[in-house]
Amino acid sequence: MYADTPPPVPAIGVGGVVFNGDQVLLIQRGQPPAQGWWSIPGGKQEPGESLVEACQREVAEETGLAVTVQQLVAVVERRQEGFHYVIMDFLAVLADLHALEPTAHGDVVQAHWVALQDLPQYPLVVGLAEIITRSYQVVKGDYTAGLYDAHHQHSDFILSAPPLA
Repeated sequence: MYADTPPPVPAIGVGGVVFNGDQVLLIQRGQPPAQGWWSIPGGKQEPGESLVEACQREVAEETGLAVTVQQLVAVVERRQEGFHYVIMDFLAVLADLHALEPTAHGDVVQAHWVALQDLPQYPLVVGLAEIITRSYQVVKGDYTAGLYDAHHQHSDFILSAPPLA
């Protein structure tokens, strides 16, 4: 697969799955990998950042919106276009319900709220439709899922469990 060049060094990425009613926050990528495709806001974790801090920063940098990060809903690995990412997607909620209009910033071409019923009209990055659909089921209360910040220190995400008797 990498006969002439060394394989890319894996990087840690984060994404924020954010809902506004039955709409999800999507961005159109302006640079590789997946340039032109639609995704959730996110990017690489920077040195010294926790995963939660990276997610909050990336959503704000790409859309101008502040979020509160909740549970970890997906871990995906993508090796494409000379990149290798291990991406942690978090369910996040808007921190300011009065600031709802996303604005594309940085390497983002467009940022929009997209109705879930309209998702098939958007070329989404691989695997994202299922992550969005399952995350929305959690938001609606259809089921509990994900890994939760066990000690509220943004470092240990484990399954939610009932209290010990």
